[in-house]
Amino acid sequence: MANRHRGEIEAEIGGRRRILCLTLGALAGLEHAFGAEDMTALAERFSAGRLKASDATVIIAAGLAGAGEPMTADEVAAMRIEGGAVGAARIVVDLLGATFGTEVADDSTARP
Repeated sequence: MANRHRGEIEAEIGGRRRILCLTLGALAGLEHAFGAEDMTALAERFSAGRLKASDATVIIAAGLAGAGEPMTADEVAAMRIEGGAVGAARIVVDLLGATFGTEVADDSTARP
């Protein structure tokens, strides 16, 4: 079971429930992947409200790796995600909210 106090979330990916968590190592990987100078720049990029499908696969893969289930973005892209593209966007919004301490009141407001 996910522990939001540790920044964990739970999502159905690839036909099973999985834990995701953006550890400092996972965040460092995201800084590198997105060319961000620091975590603040990374948070600002994500808070812009625009999300490419390739961004979602990278973020979800980082969350899985942070929770001890290493997976590449290509492997994530090949997996079925509950809710499709909108479901993937919700996972990303929820994971970033758990990581950076922002809560999304209504998941239906998440924009893919």
